[in-house]
Amino acid sequence: MLNFRNTNIVVGLLLIVCVWLCINYNLTYWSIGILLFLYSLVLFYGCYFISSNFFIKTVCKANIDKKEIALSFDDGPAQNYTPEILQVLREYNIQAAFFCIGKHIEANKDLLKQVHEEGHVIGNHSYTHDKWFDLFSSAKMNAELALTDDIIKDITGQKPRLFRPPYGVINPNVRKAIIKGSYIPLGWSLRSYDTMIKDEGKLLKRITRSIKPGDIFLFHDTCQITLKVLPIFIQHLQQKGFSIVRLDKLLDINAYE
Repeated sequence: MLNFRNTNIVVGLLLIVCVWLCINYNLTYWSIGILLFLYSLVLFYGCYFISSNFFIKTVCKANIDKKEIALSFDDGPAQNYTPEILQVLREYNIQAAFFCIGKHIEANKDLLKQVHEEGHVIGNHSYTHDKWFDLFSSAKMNAELALTDDIIKDITGQKPRLFRPPYGVINPNVRKAIIKGSYIPLGWSLRSYDTMIKDEGKLLKRITRSIKPGDIFLFHDTCQITLKVLPIFIQHLQQKGFSIVRLDKLLDINAYE
């Protein structure tokens, strides 16, 4: 199994062999550079592909045959477009998961309360969602996550167990923060790229082309295009015989402590 520990062991052994061959058999030292370059590529893969389970096992899909999927929304709550998305979900009697940013919660406490009261799951998505979050120390990460937990618990009365790393990046420090906070790390099986795709047809094509039982869809409740395509997407799922269930039900886990 390709993971951080096993990779380090293999690369360490290969590095020793390369150094020995360089000293005793005049093997070019470029071999060491090539080995380290390949190692860096593997680390990049492990960090930026959350489903790789390279640093820590991350839940990205339910292992089921029943035609059920879950919707998740990141980066809110926000005045644009969380209320409208909640309205769509309410119209179709759907419960989703919202991975919220702490500083956005503080600016929109009533919205988070509405998300909770309407039966949606709330997960931790850090306090700042800083672009350098994955370079923070594990202690600083833990401080952000704990602060966000406290804010969510103050409003809802419940402390979340689900955590989705900003940008889906996992590295050794993120792993330490997850373990220390006893979180369940959550990823996705289908990323909509709704923050990048601005054409409704292209977005719908992406999210409808290959739907499988147990899929977890990643959207953002801060994107207008998501609001526009969401009703069409829900109708498509229903026509295909899929049920949309709450994330914790799909995965059979407890979302709160």
